Amino acid sequence: MISRFSTLLVLMASLIVASVSLPVMAAGEQTGNDSHSVLAPFIEQEQELGDAVAISDEEKHVILFYMGMFLLFLIITTAVIGLQMAMFGKQLFVQHMISAGFTVFLSLAHAVTAIVWFFPF
Repeated sequence: MISRFSTLLVLMASLIVASVSLPVMAAGEQTGNDSHSVLAPFIEQEQELGDAVAISDEEKHVILFYMGMFLLFLIITTAVIGLQMAMFGKQLFVQHMISAGFTVFLSLAHAVTAIVWFFPF
């Protein structure tokens, strides 16, 4: 009795899925041609380069160089503050954490900028 009932449920479920999926698939095929005609004006438009993309590679290298120099300064500052805390017992924890936060932020900004500008090449 249970096997006949489960077979009947599977048959009914497959008929319902087939009746729903066939019209959806047919509608998807019809809109495929329409979507290309809708997107055609945007594809054919001429792309203008923005200011961030229009700068030369030399200027990009200079910007990354300055970011790297400031990052190196922050790393050394963070290390010096940490050494003063460890060796001399100075109470500079807040300054150390602020310097470390700026260092992490600038290192992430430097990495993301370098990847965005130079990764495809």
